[in-house]
Amino acid sequence: MPTPGESREIAVDYLARVEGEGAMYLKIDGDQVKDVQFNIFEPPRFYEAVLRGRHFREAPDITARICGICPVAYQTSSVNAMEHAAGVSVGGQIRNLRKLLYFGEWIESHSLHVYMLHTPDFLGYPSAIEMAADLPDVVTNALRLKKLGNDIMTAVGGREIHPINVRVGGFYRAPTKRELHNLVDELRWAAETAEETVSLVAGFEFPDFDMDYEFVALHHPDEYAITDGRIISNRGLDIDVAEWRDHFEESHVEWSNALHARIKDRGRYLVGPMARFALNGEQLAPRAKEAAAAAGITPGVSNPFKSIIVRAVEIVHACEEALRIIDAYEPPQKPFVTVEPRSAIGHGASEAPRGLLYHRYEIDAEGLIADAQIVPPTSQNQASIEEDLRKFVPGRTHLDDDTLQWQLEQAIRNYDPCISCATHFLDLTVERVGDTWRAG
Repeated sequence: MPTPGESREIAVDYLARVEGEGAMYLKIDGDQVKDVQFNIFEPPRFYEAVLRGRHFREAPDITARICGICPVAYQTSSVNAMEHAAGVSVGGQIRNLRKLLYFGEWIESHSLHVYMLHTPDFLGYPSAIEMAADLPDVVTNALRLKKLGNDIMTAVGGREIHPINVRVGGFYRAPTKRELHNLVDELRWAAETAEETVSLVAGFEFPDFDMDYEFVALHHPDEYAITDGRIISNRGLDIDVAEWRDHFEESHVEWSNALHARIKDRGRYLVGPMARFALNGEQLAPRAKEAAAAAGITPGVSNPFKSIIVRAVEIVHACEEALRIIDAYEPPQKPFVTVEPRSAIGHGASEAPRGLLYHRYEIDAEGLIADAQIVPPTSQNQASIEEDLRKFVPGRTHLDDDTLQWQLEQAIRNYDPCISCATHFLDLTVERVGDTWRAG
């Protein structure tokens, strides 16, 4: 147990349940956190620079390589931006196929996080491997759900990792009705299993911890927004995607290779499942809405540890909406609309599993990309992650190092941070100083 005057350092060299490479540094003086740094030290990959000079039709294939977990999000935001630049809108069955492809990604990504990355925190297991020894059915269901998400992406996108069937204006090929109906039985099983998942995770023990967030997400008047919409917040923001740079800004902090995003004149904000649920919860599919009510959560829940419940609810929603799209599906006569380039600036956004993903491109008359900007959700959430940790520690400094470290790591994983799509470790150091501890 910690004692006054004791110098301590808590370090975690390998945290395998986040995507990418990063570190966390906390300096604690007495009961207060004096410094927090969410350090993303993975080298920049310069995707915006890679895109410059490339043809606008290459953007969905290039940006898909940014992430192996959520490539559809990058493809969707990029094609939205290119179509916006060209003055083209896509609707009907092509738009429904985009949503179906995206729901496959939500099912795959959310199942991975809920079961394999976050549930072990709540049940006291170091990883899903150890959890599988005691709860084989839980892990088996997780793998089956994840496989279903991959199968949907293969049926619509051509393959599950970095889909190859997405193009500006639609798809290279539309799936047949039979190809989609082959997914129906598994989706029906998945919807029931996802409802059971909501019940499972709602029964976890959650720390008493609520935060005051400005929730930011897309909003669509007719549906729980995923592929497009306006950007809104619970504090009055209501803007077209093209106005993103009028209201948001990015800045560099010396301890992170990922830019921090903030709302101008206001500061940090939160994107992701909790924001979507807060702003669009009434538009969830009926079974998802019932599952949320049965779990005892309502739109506006502000305990970040309960994000695991919201993600499970979104799996129910994704399954139900995927079934609805497949039931009404008729292959379009042409799987894409023609998009011709023009000199313009295009903006696009969509709801990645981890939150709002914004793209902006400047295109010349020949269709070559002159400038690109990509703002991923983890970048937008960095300041909120740091603030969560800053507010979580006071009142808990009496905890022993192992317990405090465990809970801080869990607080980070609440965000399902995609630090990158490369390796997987985060180094965590807590320095205690002052009357209580002084770190070495």
